[in-house]
Amino acid sequence: MAMNNQLLAVVQHIERERGVSREIVLTAIEQAIQQAARRNRDVTDDLRVTIDRKDLSLHVYDTLVCAKDKNEPGFISPALAAKLAKRPVEEGETVEVEMPASRLGRIAAQMSRQMIIQKIREAERTNTFSEYKDRIGDIVSGVVSAVTARHDTYITAGKTELVLPSKYKIPTDKFQVGDPIRAVVLRVDEEARGPSVIVSRTSDKFLEALFRLEVSEIADGVVEIMSVSRDPGFRAKIAVRTANENVDPVGACVGQRGSRVKNIVNELGGEKIDIVRWNEDIRQFVTQALLPAKLESIEIDPAVPNTIRIVAAPDQYSLAIGKRGQNVRLTSKLVGWNVEIKKSLATASFEDQKAEAIKLLAETFGVSTATATQIADAGFLTVDQIADEDEATFVSATGLDEISAKGVYAAAKAVAELTGAEDAADGE
Repeated sequence: MAMNNQLLAVVQHIERERGVSREIVLTAIEQAIQQAARRNRDVTDDLRVTIDRKDLSLHVYDTLVCAKDKNEPGFISPALAAKLAKRPVEEGETVEVEMPASRLGRIAAQMSRQMIIQKIREAERTNTFSEYKDRIGDIVSGVVSAVTARHDTYITAGKTELVLPSKYKIPTDKFQVGDPIRAVVLRVDEEARGPSVIVSRTSDKFLEALFRLEVSEIADGVVEIMSVSRDPGFRAKIAVRTANENVDPVGACVGQRGSRVKNIVNELGGEKIDIVRWNEDIRQFVTQALLPAKLESIEIDPAVPNTIRIVAAPDQYSLAIGKRGQNVRLTSKLVGWNVEIKKSLATASFEDQKAEAIKLLAETFGVSTATATQIADAGFLTVDQIADEDEATFVSATGLDEISAKGVYAAAKAVAELTGAEDAADGE
C-alpha cells in the first residue's frame, strides 16, 4: 500500500517542532479517531483503529455478530461475513471485519482532529514532565518569547516553553522578547493546562546553581554550600565550607580579583553577595555572618532554643543591624537561629571615641595622624559619615588641600560600597 504522505508530513512536523516521538503521535491519533468513531451510530463499541507503522495506512476494524435477516448496526449476514473472513462463519458467531475509513463520517473526522490535538498536548506535557521532573534546582537557559500584561515572562528553551511568573523575577529584571535569560527550575506541574515548568530568579536555589556553574570547586564537591539567604536584587549571604585544608572556600568563591563572584553579581542585577565561612560553632558562624560589624559579646540562652543574643557598641549597632534590618534578618536565615542584637549600655568618652576614630581613619586611608585629626575635627569620625556627605561640603569642611580631600572622599565611597557601610548607615 502506498505511503500516506499527508499523515507522514503531520507526524514529522510534530516530531520536529514539538519534540514528541513518532510512536506517541501515532498512538494518540489512533486513540482519537477510535474515540470519535465510536460515537457513530453505525459502529459498535468494539471498533478498533490502527495505523500501519511502515506505510502509515489507516485501518478500521469492527466486531460484528453473524445473523440472518438483521440489517442493523452490529450485525452482518453469514454470506458477507464468510467473504470478508475468507472462511465459513456460523450464525451467532462474532467476526472482526475491516471497514472503509470513509464510513466514520464527517462529524467523526472533525471530532478526531480535536481529540488528536488534545492527545498531542497531553503527550507534550508528559514529555515535559519526564524531562524536567529530575531537574529541580538546575539552571536552564532560553530566550524570552513573550511578556504578558501581568509581567509574567514566557521562555523558549529548546522545544519547551517555560514560565517565569512576575513574583519570581528580581526587581531589577527588565526582559524583552528575544532577550537571553537564565533561571532555575523551581517546580514542574503535571496537571497544568499551559506551560508546566515554573522557573525562578529569586529562589535561593538560583544563587546556589550560579555558584555551581562559576566555581569549579563547588561543582567538584571540594567546596560545599551549607546555606543561603537572599533579599533578591539587593543582598545575599552564602555560607561555604571545605574539608580540604589546602583550599580557602571563601577565596575560591570570590575568584581571582573577584572575577567569579562578579559574574554572579552581574547576573543578579547588582545584588551584593556576602560569602561567609561556615563554622559548626554558632558563635563563630554568627560573627562571620555579621561582618564587617564588630560585636562586643555573644550569648546563648539555654532556656530559649535556637536564639542567640548579641551586644554591639553604639557605633557598630547600625552596621550589625543593616538597612531596614536586612543584615540581621539575612544572618538569622543563614545560620538558622533567631539573632537578637542590642546596643551596649556602656559608652566610651567622646575623647576616647575621637582618638579611636582618628586611629581608624589614618589606617583606613593611609594618611598621617595630623590629617586624620583634621578630618575628625571637622566632625567626620567614620567612613560612612564621609560617604554620606557630598564631596564639595567635605572638602570645604575639612580644610584639606583639594587633591588630598578628594582622594580621601573617593576612598571612603569605595570602602563604603565594598563593606556595605553606606547601606548600614540608615539601618537604625
